[in-house]
Amino acid sequence: MIVPLLLALRQLGDRAFLGPLLKGLGGAVLVFAGLVAAGAWGADALAGGTGWLARAAAALGGILALGLAVWLFVPVVLAVSGLFLDPVADAVERRFYPGLPPAEGANLAAQARFNLWFGLRMAVLSLAALPFAFALPLVGTALLWLVSAYGLGHGLFEGVAQRRMGVEEARAERRKREASVLGLGAVLAAITLIPGLNLLAPIVGAAAMTHLLHRNDIVIS
Repeated sequence: MIVPLLLALRQLGDRAFLGPLLKGLGGAVLVFAGLVAAGAWGADALAGGTGWLARAAAALGGILALGLAVWLFVPVVLAVSGLFLDPVADAVERRFYPGLPPAEGANLAAQARFNLWFGLRMAVLSLAALPFAFALPLVGTALLWLVSAYGLGHGLFEGVAQRRMGVEEARAERRKREASVLGLGAVLAAITLIPGLNLLAPIVGAAAMTHLLHRNDIVIS
């Protein structure tokens, strides 16, 4: 688990990671902006009318929606992971595993379905943990971390593996490495709790999971 993570961090300055980072960030920003706009519109509609009360309700709705968007950071990342998984994994394989054949795994439609469905499942689990954040903040944060560890571990590893095998094969491959997958997921989930650094978590995670997939053939260069 440690070696894949260290190798991923070592390559973080690779210019090949910049494009995927910006695409993933852009996709997440669009989703978050949509949630904030929807929250503001919904609150304004419920308040009804015009004037300062409606404006205050819209502002409050936007703030609450923004908080919800931050809480749903990991599900959103997993839903838009197709924007960064492939180029990051390709950059890692090109540098560390040049002898691999071209990636010919699950088709793009199957990968997109997996990403969206898995992201939706993680959103449901994250929302289920949200009430605890209000009643017992420490318990709520711990639950969010556990959900994120599971989501980032399973989602990123299977997403990377699907580039080279079918969806079911990727799931079986993940199960062989379950302890390492969840261990990496736990580290990545901790990073997502730190503002600013959380933006790097999906890129580092995709790179580390690529190393984990090919860990028996690691060549340091």
